[in-house]
Amino acid sequence: MANVELKLRGGRVHLPSGPAEVDVGVSGGKIVAIGDVGDAGETIDCTGLDVLPGVIDSQVHFREPGLEVKEDLESGSRSAVLGGVTAVFEMPNTKPNTDSAAAVADKLNRAHHRMWCDHAFYVGATNNNAEHLAELERLPGTAGVKIFMGASTGDLLVSDDANLARVLASGHRRVAIHAEDEFRMQERLGERVPGDPSSHPVWRDDESAILATRRILRLAREARRRIHVLHVTTPAELELLGQHKDIATCEVTPQHLTLAGEEAYPSIGTFAQMNPPIRSGAHRDGLWHWLRQGVPDVLGSDHAPHTREEKAKAYPDSPSGMPGVQTLLPLMLNHVAQGRLTLQRLIDLTSAGPQRIFGIVGKGRIVPGYDADFTVVDLKARWTVEESWLASRCGWSPFTGMELTGRPVGTIIRGNRVMWEAELANQAIGEPVRFEAVAFG
Repeated sequence: MANVELKLRGGRVHLPSGPAEVDVGVSGGKIVAIGDVGDAGETIDCTGLDVLPGVIDSQVHFREPGLEVKEDLESGSRSAVLGGVTAVFEMPNTKPNTDSAAAVADKLNRAHHRMWCDHAFYVGATNNNAEHLAELERLPGTAGVKIFMGASTGDLLVSDDANLARVLASGHRRVAIHAEDEFRMQERLGERVPGDPSSHPVWRDDESAILATRRILRLAREARRRIHVLHVTTPAELELLGQHKDIATCEVTPQHLTLAGEEAYPSIGTFAQMNPPIRSGAHRDGLWHWLRQGVPDVLGSDHAPHTREEKAKAYPDSPSGMPGVQTLLPLMLNHVAQGRLTLQRLIDLTSAGPQRIFGIVGKGRIVPGYDADFTVVDLKARWTVEESWLASRCGWSPFTGMELTGRPVGTIIRGNRVMWEAELANQAIGEPVRFEAVAFG
């Protein structure tokens, strides 16, 4: 056997075939051996811990360039690795928007060895760049195209069917969709009650979501284009999406699986405000039903930080969004501990699932030849989310003070121990994620 640079010893390793008490050997940033590894240059003792494939968060907003007062690529990715996340897909609603080859190149340049985790960037669809998206989605380091059907920053809004069809006709990769119907929401602006954030899900109601999802499914089928519907919040949408799995995948978020509007809005007010909204406990229970049925394909944090000062404004002047990349895995490990889903299902939602639907090269499974990305967790650890642990520049979380069971112990990326026991390495080593559609056409 070739020289093994790194060995993970003594942990319960979650292989495609299931968990096994085996060692894992790493060389050159790749997994080279599973089982009898032999001697290694460095050994990490994982006794009593579970070794998962590296967690991939396929929806984050790290705010750079232009909005660095809220977050930047360094602080956002530092949050990610402290939470056990090894790779992120970052969204295009920055200032300027990421809607051109130059904007993608700028982000990749900013990210190089400033980001702690591996990364890819979405290109935002606009009414002006639709015909260029087939070229833009093929750029190295690009996660694909993102469509906002409901209002976003700059001109990242494609709301009408004609322009949506133009976007879907340009390119071949799976397109990520924010599915809220702009026309219905404009008609319902009067439903917002000043000073009452609990009116947010009344304004952006179930019908705003299901109407947009129905529209994009019809247009995607007409265009023969695969889509990925982000942050689904209504059981009716998941039931519908389950009938279109040949063309549509979808995402749910930990916050929509954890928070209920009846409790969240009275307790934390505008800090619970996001798009699509936190809805009722009945909605939350319905999402869990369809999660157990297997309909959602991935978990994404939709990490979207704002400063405390911004969030403290009276509704509706308060911005929508909350941080979440650092708490994605802890929250879901707690749900595992409480019996709401299995660890096997969580692994599929956070590693194998993203690899499968986005065509990621060399990530998402613990097998020889793949990147040596591991998320090491202590399933039995009981702890409390404290503000001092949070690395996001915004400095807050809706889950501060929450007692959890299960925590990330280590984040290993391409054989580099980037985080261990809440301590970071000396240097950020993030590199662009590779995709089959870009590498092989």
